[in-house]
Amino acid sequence: MEAGRKKMASGAVHHKWDDLNEDAPMPKLTRRRVVGKQAMISRVFLRSGCDIPTHSHANEQLVCVISGKTRFGVGAEGSQERQELILSAGEVLELPGNCPHSCYALEDTLILDIFSPPSQTTGIDRH
Repeated sequence: MEAGRKKMASGAVHHKWDDLNEDAPMPKLTRRRVVGKQAMISRVFLRSGCDIPTHSHANEQLVCVISGKTRFGVGAEGSQERQELILSAGEVLELPGNCPHSCYALEDTLILDIFSPPSQTTGIDRH
């Protein structure tokens, strides 16, 4: 069993963020994830200037900003429906599956991303 993970007799699993494996799927971005059977949560740290290009994925995504400030683009690049919004601590963005979106960190930002269904990769992983 991986470090930071303790399975209980009930089937529940206790995790410690700081003990979970960290990866860096792109520059200025690190994350730690817990992948369950029907959902996953990612603790994502974006350094100021992190620029996540427009991407999409089948997963529904809930973006919970814990600290910092980001600019999200929602919708296809160049489309009339594309909107930009600034998200700060205490705000949540709900993205349906296959919704194109981008993110730019205006300052160091900590985000909790919740995805359903879970997957080993998301739209930002290197292929």
